[in-house]
Amino acid sequence: MRIMISADMEGVTGVTWPDDVEPGTASWDRMRRFLTSDVNACVAGLFAGGASEVMVNEAHYTQRNVLIEDLDDRATLLTGRHKPLGMMHGVQDADGVVMLGYHTGAGEEGVLAHTYLGTGLVDFRIDGEAADEGRMNALVAAEHGVPVLLVTGDDLTCAAAGRWAPQARTAAVKRAVSRYAAICLTPARSAALIEAEARAAVQSAATARRPTGGPAEHRFEVTFHATHQAAAVEAVPTVDRTGPRTVAYTAPTATDGARTFKVCTTVAASAAEAHYG
Repeated sequence: MRIMISADMEGVTGVTWPDDVEPGTASWDRMRRFLTSDVNACVAGLFAGGASEVMVNEAHYTQRNVLIEDLDDRATLLTGRHKPLGMMHGVQDADGVVMLGYHTGAGEEGVLAHTYLGTGLVDFRIDGEAADEGRMNALVAAEHGVPVLLVTGDDLTCAAAGRWAPQARTAAVKRAVSRYAAICLTPARSAALIEAEARAAVQSAATARRPTGGPAEHRFEVTFHATHQAAAVEAVPTVDRTGPRTVAYTAPTATDGARTFKVCTTVAASAAEAHYG
């Protein structure tokens, strides 16, 4: 069984503050060790459960965060940006997916809650339902017939996963107190929890129901904090402005929808001003 780990960073052990995930800061450099520890625990559990191959896709920011020199030798690492399927690249060759270090979405409670943009995006919906990166990525996985086996992050992320990946196991490595505070397990305790859940996830995957149905049309709605961001994003083909701060579009597949969403957030970020947003 081939497993792909999509490794984000906000939901990793000990992470609670923007500097913890901002490349180049001393805090980020320290937290890279905790990210790598969580990843290694997951890799160990997946192989113990019967995985034959594990590929780690770096999914956070510059996508150069995992310390490859400390990575479990049995895994391979997809590092760097501009991958065709972004956070989910590798799902096309996988039998199961782990979403490690994930977080809740913009406008929600949770440690470092956001959706793609740290600030600026305040609401995101797919087919009328509140969505986040996990939900969007789960739809991309389902489009390839690949189940989400495990989600790790804070307790609220794990609860949210129950809505978009109800079959997945979860590992909560911290309990959210605010957007910038959490009650955290130590790295050793997190590792033990993640390893156990990863092992169980693979062992139960053989009997798990794989997603069926293939590509399907989806409606995406994105609300920004300011009108000028929506105005800028309106220039993206297929995207319509449906409110002062909201844009929407219909995509023929989840993959197309995710790609268009990335374009929208990139344009919105470029339209933001330093002090007024």
